[in-house]
Amino acid sequence: MPIRPTLYGTSLVALFLFASCKERGEVERESLSVAGYEVTQEAFFRAAESDDVRAMKTMIDAGLALDSMDERGRTALHAAAGSGAIQSIDFMLDREMDVNVRDANGRTPLMEAVMESTPETVRYLLRQGADPSLKDDEKFKPLMLAVRDSRKSMVPELAPYVREDLDDALLAAAILGQAEVIDELTNFGASIYARIDDGRTPLMLAAQNGHPEAVEMLLEIGANRFAMDQKGRTAKDLAEESGHEMVSMRLAEGPQEGDFELSEPVELGMEMAAEVEKHLVDEASELASNETPDQEADQEADPRETAADGESSGEMAAHQNGSTSGVGSADADQGTPWNQPLPGQGEGAVGRLPQAKKAPEFLDGVVLEGDAVSNSERPAAVAENALPEPSPSPIIMRSYRQRELPLIVESADKGVASVRMVGGETQKVSEGTTIPGTTLQVIKVHRKMQSGKENFGNPVEVSVVEIKDSRTGMSRDLVAELPALAHDPVALVEDSSSGRYYVARAGQRFKTADGTDYLVADVRPNQVVIENVQTRATTTIPLRGPRG
Repeated sequence: MPIRPTLYGTSLVALFLFASCKERGEVERESLSVAGYEVTQEAFFRAAESDDVRAMKTMIDAGLALDSMDERGRTALHAAAGSGAIQSIDFMLDREMDVNVRDANGRTPLMEAVMESTPETVRYLLRQGADPSLKDDEKFKPLMLAVRDSRKSMVPELAPYVREDLDDALLAAAILGQAEVIDELTNFGASIYARIDDGRTPLMLAAQNGHPEAVEMLLEIGANRFAMDQKGRTAKDLAEESGHEMVSMRLAEGPQEGDFELSEPVELGMEMAAEVEKHLVDEASELASNETPDQEADQEADPRETAADGESSGEMAAHQNGSTSGVGSADADQGTPWNQPLPGQGEGAVGRLPQAKKAPEFLDGVVLEGDAVSNSERPAAVAENALPEPSPSPIIMRSYRQRELPLIVESADKGVASVRMVGGETQKVSEGTTIPGTTLQVIKVHRKMQSGKENFGNPVEVSVVEIKDSRTGMSRDLVAELPALAHDPVALVEDSSSGRYYVARAGQRFKTADGTDYLVADVRPNQVVIENVQTRATTTIPLRGPRG
């Protein structure tokens, strides 16, 4: 006869199950104790830092709050981010913890990772939606924290997300003397032509603060030691005023005759293309030699260098010196196509620059002789390192050139110009004469209406000195009180569909593969502005740099 359960029997089963649950809880607590944990906030943080997800789960099941904070207002997510504990981060994010949770100082886990952890941790947090544009209570974004703490390895991870902040970061790195950070920032699109509001460049800031290594790095990557701020001071002048004798001596050499030469966009394009291709090849070799993840992680996990004290970079605003001809400028070359092949260019044209059998040629805004290396042809290591672009664009800005002459036109009127040379005094130069110490002849002194960024695109009357290089035959206009440029600002751009390189400057027109007409509205140190001729819509394309 079957045995029916009685109330007494059911109670025994319930008591047995209760005892079993209690026993399991005690076992879990005992296992925590053996592992050196208690159910406390401090123990939870230790487990998070150690990637001990099992212990974390046990503490959560025992009633500990996932978002419990320490005395600094930090959560376990901050602790895990700082120690590079990816599994712990994943565990907490799976339980819907806010990836951008802030501590008492307004810092997010991403900021903690930038200051304390590895590039892999930063990369992971960014992919999980961490916001790199947030600021802490001191107004520092993650990139600026990386600059402050000399964490150069963080620049490649953050740069693609905050391109608009690269110039400010470069100016801060120059103030702090972070030479290696400067190298990384410029490789991802920061411009050595950036300026703060009073006209000081990164080189001037590095010199003024007495940082010889940063000065050397900036000179090596093309910074102009003859550029002047709004008071007419060069990097040498600022170093001398601040008592940095060694830096001042390094910058002491005066301008040579060649420094006054007017430049051809053709030559500049060749230089830029060769440099970009060299960087791509070097980057491929570097990545190939560091393809072991464990080795790379070990290198990046080294203790960070001591942060240097310096001026707050949060107050900086980068001021670009670019073309003075904007949309609608009378100087714009509205009819010059930019993407016609060179005469005689055929199917068997020369390939990438480092292996070119003859020097590539440029015409104004025209493709290099031969096919420039396309993205699909680049080494796999470079393709894998490609960085995200916010939106598709017909061109990619790869490089920029702007060379200032070692002089400035202070005023011009009635056929006479007042010209001050670097390291010299102001001199009066009349039409038909040569500026002393140069091959530059003053052809004409006059006034004209001109539009530019300096006056927000509104036409204003400016004093202009037309000069001609007697050696090269080139001529150009110098505007009083503005930097005297040896050439129009030019950019090296890449056709995003074909991989071909072009030299672009303001006023040029081009047509994409789908037949859309564009006008290069402006070329600036860190961006190219193009306008759709049909719709009048404008697109700003940031400088991506060789590794960007």
